[in-house]
Amino acid sequence: MNLLTLSGAYLRTNPLNTFLNLLLLALGMGTIVVLLLFSQQLEQRLLHDSRGIDLVVGAKGSPLQLILSSIYHADIPTGNIPLREAKKLMSHKRVKTAIPLALGDNYHGYRIVGTTPTYPAHYKASLAQGRLWQKPLEATLGAEVARQTGLNVGAPFIGAHGLTHGTAEHLHGEYKYTVTGILKPTGTIIDRLILTDLESVWKVHEQQQEHEQHSHANEPKPDKHEPRSHADEQEHDEHQTHSHADEQEHDKHQTRSNADKPAHETRSHTKEHEHDEEVTATQAHNAPNETQPSHDNITDDEHQITALLIQYQSPLAAVALPRMINSKSALQAASPALETARLLKLVGFGIDTLRAFGILLIITATLSMFIALYHALKERRYDLAIMRTLGAGKTRLLWQLLFEGLLMALLGTLLGLLLGHIVTEMLGIWLNQAQQLHLTGWTYIKEEYTLFGLAILIGTASALLPAIQAYRTDIAKTLSNG
Repeated sequence: MNLLTLSGAYLRTNPLNTFLNLLLLALGMGTIVVLLLFSQQLEQRLLHDSRGIDLVVGAKGSPLQLILSSIYHADIPTGNIPLREAKKLMSHKRVKTAIPLALGDNYHGYRIVGTTPTYPAHYKASLAQGRLWQKPLEATLGAEVARQTGLNVGAPFIGAHGLTHGTAEHLHGEYKYTVTGILKPTGTIIDRLILTDLESVWKVHEQQQEHEQHSHANEPKPDKHEPRSHADEQEHDEHQTHSHADEQEHDKHQTRSNADKPAHETRSHTKEHEHDEEVTATQAHNAPNETQPSHDNITDDEHQITALLIQYQSPLAAVALPRMINSKSALQAASPALETARLLKLVGFGIDTLRAFGILLIITATLSMFIALYHALKERRYDLAIMRTLGAGKTRLLWQLLFEGLLMALLGTLLGLLLGHIVTEMLGIWLNQAQQLHLTGWTYIKEEYTLFGLAILIGTASALLPAIQAYRTDIAKTLSNG
């Protein structure tokens, strides 16, 4: 019989003990696999989404929040900034390209982003169907949005106020978007966005502001004709009587004054009075209705955007531009590289904690395998002595015990790899439903191959001492003791 057959037969004689050892090792290896896959895909996605963006400009607040909301679309914005200020930066000599973003609405949880065609071009996105938007209320869908929502080219849809599904204040039913194109998958944030014109976002939200102002204007006002007491009514009547008498006295005085004036002055005064009344009537006729604001008069001073994605013209801009923006304006400049490193550091603390837990499980599994093999050696001393009498050498017994440890370690590692990929895929499905990080378990990274080296080390460490004792077994003493 060869080593594999003998080792397999022994492991089958103690199924519960073997299963527990394999499970403990698999849990430790699986934890390491999940962390490797998660951290590697998270870092890749963050780097891909922020590639080519040197600076993000937005409203004052948390720099990390500004980066998360504007590049990764995973947080709420810090606020809006005036379009006139953004245009000044877009034309700055140290700015190579600047991409404006306007946020505020979503469709089934996917954000509707007002921007320019420079935004999909930055991520090298190409069309799978249709064309890019060309006018307000036209939209181009990312690949994942189209796949999850089922929208096709030409399909209409209505955006909801808010950035996440289920938290919208109301639907913008007055305005319907029309899908004009669908982008090919890029593996970046573009896949999970709905892109449209800046004018679309402005138009929808200006209508919302008008609706709110109209609602406030139509609120019931206090009734001026409230019931009054009898004393109040008498006081009011007396006040009216005095007012009427005063008016009569004023008219008499005015008549006497006009009579004392020359006739031509009186006629001139009458003509001026008639002219003033005519001008006043003309102005009242031509004045716009204040309850119906005109969109034609909206200027850049009234428009706002959420953020500006900037690419530097030269390395010198990295030193001068952020300092100028943060110190001399009401805007905020945040560096994606700096904030992404900070985010990875924050996430890395949790990953390191879980990694330490996985290593602890692996060490525990190694000790458990060592104890199992050590106790098995005591039970098999007589069998090993019989093998020696049948011609098996000391080296054969040494390799027999080492092979059993290696076999258990390799089986536990394979089971851990399978478990880790399954858990990662399930985690990816959950994150995909939450429209967060796109994660998949059906991918392999080179770091996983190091786990097989770790398995060899674990198997050797757990079986080495029992194997040495088997090598030193005294045949005569063992057989005499039975």
